[in-house]
Amino acid sequence: MRRLLPQTLPAWVLLIVIAGLLASQVTTLYIVARDRAASSDIVDYYRLNDRAFSIVQLMYSASPEERRRLASGVTSSSYAMTVSDTPAVTSAIAQDDQLAELEDILVGRLSKFGVTEARVRRDPASLMDRVPRHRAEDSDVGEVEKDLLALAAGFARSDKLTASIQFADGQWLNFTEPILPPGPVLSPDSLPLYAIMAGLVVVTCVWSLRRLTAPYRVMERAVKRLGEDLKSPPISETGSREIRTAAHAINTMQARLRDYVEDREQLAAALAHDLRTPLTRMRLRLALLRSSKIRDDLARDLGDIETIARSVIDFATFEVAEEKAERIDFLSLVESVADDFENATLEEEGMRPRELICMARPVALRRCVTNLVQNAVTYGKKAQISLHRDGDAIVLAIRDEGPGIPQAKLDAVFNPFVRLEGSRSRETGGLGLGLTIARNIARNAGGEISLSNPPGGGLLTELRLPSAV
Repeated sequence: MRRLLPQTLPAWVLLIVIAGLLASQVTTLYIVARDRAASSDIVDYYRLNDRAFSIVQLMYSASPEERRRLASGVTSSSYAMTVSDTPAVTSAIAQDDQLAELEDILVGRLSKFGVTEARVRRDPASLMDRVPRHRAEDSDVGEVEKDLLALAAGFARSDKLTASIQFADGQWLNFTEPILPPGPVLSPDSLPLYAIMAGLVVVTCVWSLRRLTAPYRVMERAVKRLGEDLKSPPISETGSREIRTAAHAINTMQARLRDYVEDREQLAAALAHDLRTPLTRMRLRLALLRSSKIRDDLARDLGDIETIARSVIDFATFEVAEEKAERIDFLSLVESVADDFENATLEEEGMRPRELICMARPVALRRCVTNLVQNAVTYGKKAQISLHRDGDAIVLAIRDEGPGIPQAKLDAVFNPFVRLEGSRSRETGGLGLGLTIARNIARNAGGEISLSNPPGGGLLTELRLPSAV
């Protein structure tokens, strides 16, 4: 059910607007239809009242035989009229309050002509009255005659009001009055107009929603671009006030982030400069000492300090390196990295170099792959490397022969300075920055790195990058 529902704010608003439009249209049509029915009843009562007055005024002074002759002279298929000693409306109780009030009005208005009682009944059209409508193609008729034929057919198919009026001499005047046929609220001629108006409303709503949600789209594109390139040019601060405000806020955030990263880069550069001088002096002084165990231990400690400093500096400065993204033959890059490691093997069966092209920063991507292979060789002894296409993505799979990583810590190892091996010895590993740097480089190129423990043991590292072909 949730898949059928809108997934975005503009779609939800548009759905609400369309639902409200449909509800208002249906409600309006219902009210119009009800009001038309009520007004049509009043018109029917008026027509019956007026006809009764005219007929009674004509017949009240006539003899019973003259009344019958007059009635037979004005009778038609739509307007039946008879004069008899018994009423056509046998029940003296009205069908509803409106007809009861109409009967009182007739008696009060016609009492001066000797009318003592009036009865009105609503009758449905009989099967004999439901004649088929004349078709225009049956004869060569004009537009007016077509409308008259259609109206006559409508009267024939409509219900009727039957009235029985008693004169002072006891004779009853019985006649029928056809009810006005209700016209359709929606007709074939009006449907296109409704459709055009509804379409205009929907188009206006879509245009308005796009204008209202423009700041959100600007923020979405800008934030996504910042995640890929912090040094991207600022977005234009033009448009409505909301768009200008959102653009200005994003540009301000970008400037502050860039200043923060540049400060970190300057700090790392200063740290490298300050550490390099004392470390060099210490190495010169160690060189003057005679060979001993203490001298060797100090040399190893200095080497560890240099490694730590180099790793920290690399981690602090790799994000702001001035390097442009370009098309890279990923297979050649992986082959060159694998050649640098004695315990790394690349499976080249079934690979098509033309399908393994990606867009990334060359130096950064090489460093990413190097860190992953080095991590597999260091902790898993051997690294088996394979490349393949998976839809629109290039997948680099590296499987080692190590003990793997506990399932609960597969994500934690990507955090800076997190190592499952607790020492800081260069023989057992680095500082826990290799995976962090590799993942940041992959995400900067639009990819991702994932770790898993395959059934056969070891650790499986997958690097997914979007293909450029």
